[in-house]
Amino acid sequence: MQLISFFKAINSKTQTLYHSVLLALLFFPFSVFPQNDFPYGIRKVVIDAGHGGKDPGSVGKYIQEKDITLAIALKVGSYIEKNHKDVEVVYTRKDDTFIGLNERSQIANEAEANLFISIHCNSNPSSSPYGTETYVMGLHKSNDNLEVAMRENAVVTYEEDYTSKYEGFDPNSSESFIIFSLMQNAFLDQSLAIASNIQSEFKDRAQRKDRGIKQAGFLVLWKTSMPSVLVEVGFLSNPKEEAFISSEQGKEYLASAIYRAFRSYKETIDAKGVLLAQDKFDSTLKNAQAAQQTETTTSWQPKPNTTSTEQLEFMVQIIVSSKQLAKDSEHFKGFTPIEEIKVNSIYKYAVGRETSYEKIQEYCTIVKTKYPDAFVIALRNGKQIPLNEALKLQSN
Repeated sequence: MQLISFFKAINSKTQTLYHSVLLALLFFPFSVFPQNDFPYGIRKVVIDAGHGGKDPGSVGKYIQEKDITLAIALKVGSYIEKNHKDVEVVYTRKDDTFIGLNERSQIANEAEANLFISIHCNSNPSSSPYGTETYVMGLHKSNDNLEVAMRENAVVTYEEDYTSKYEGFDPNSSESFIIFSLMQNAFLDQSLAIASNIQSEFKDRAQRKDRGIKQAGFLVLWKTSMPSVLVEVGFLSNPKEEAFISSEQGKEYLASAIYRAFRSYKETIDAKGVLLAQDKFDSTLKNAQAAQQTETTTSWQPKPNTTSTEQLEFMVQIIVSSKQLAKDSEHFKGFTPIEEIKVNSIYKYAVGRETSYEKIQEYCTIVKTKYPDAFVIALRNGKQIPLNEALKLQSN
């Protein structure tokens, strides 16, 4: 009922427009109404516990990688399930089972996940290295990155007919890694964003040494069709770090850090999703308004008592958000001054203010160079009214 009241308030006289907009809403729902099927943002995440079954992964003095990764993965998933009811968590494994690298990415793709997080433990011939690092798919930039990728990719030798399954990939040949150089580029920015969150949380929340964000050719990330990261939570080859990782407190800290990074990433992506949904909705609304303006409306009459003291103005709307944005927000791309118009729980942001419709149209052309979906709105005494109503008022 709140939604219907909102659209009736826009223009109770314009039934054709009202029904067109209501129909459009079925495809582009407003974010102010809580719903689990909101089509944008993070709604499904795959948590991948590295190794498992006959593949122990790295082996420390007291623990095996496959056991630590499973414990942390289950904790991360439980935090998400508890605090984000709108997110479905998919696990590649929930017990000590061997899962092929190809199958892990297949699980993520078939689930149509929005994010893939693979959890691992590091190792080194020397007992000195320690700390956490997070990898995204890409061409390795150093021998160290290559060694980590080769060690993790060596898991494929546990799989039958792996040379056919992975298109001739040889885990012992550095030349094989060239095939990865262009993979995952479509999701690189998002992958780097979640990786940055993870490393920051490891440093601040878990008090771990930050070894940075790196790129390398990991088979487990190769064919995932979503933002993906591989997290190395520490070195089992370092006795002190092995003790921390194997402790309950250590696993809690590491899992909590990954969860908090996910939460921050989700908030950012969901906020962008809201703007995308609103942009698409407003574009549909604009088209409906344009169609309505071309119709002959013989029943329309100006409101009574309209006087010359009423101020009629036009602006260019650029963004709609379910959350209030700061006037210096990066979303505004340098346009000033920014004016905020609140309608129910929706914040609309517009630029330019003209009494001439012709002048605002010229300005709108400029704004569209940065906001292709920008369009003209009308205000009467500071309150938004339908554009067609404003144009008729102006012509009288």
